[in-house]
Amino acid sequence: MFKFLRRMKGQSTLEYAVLIIIVIGALLSIQMYIKRGIQGRLRSAADDIGDQYDPGNTNYVRTTEVASNTRDTFKAGITNSVLLDDETTTTIVNSTIINAEQTFWGNEKK
Repeated sequence: MFKFLRRMKGQSTLEYAVLIIIVIGALLSIQMYIKRGIQGRLRSAADDIGDQYDPGNTNYVRTTEVASNTRDTFKAGITNSVLLDDETTTTIVNSTIINAEQTFWGNEKK
């Protein structure tokens, strides 16, 4: 009777091994389709985000003004400069999309 139980245990282990090999083979055979599906979902999610930043399609203007109040003295070939008030810096940034339909990448010959 013990020999019969050993044979059953070996048979069930073999059945599990065959089942695992079949599942692995099935996954390997459909991996291309799974990969395409994942790439399609990522592409769809990226398209849902909206228009992406394009440096060739953006007009960026930055203006910086610096103002200070100083007193300069020149004596015996030496210049002395004294800051009388705090220095102020004003920065204005303006960014606009100049053409949403087509990207311009320099000199295009028509």
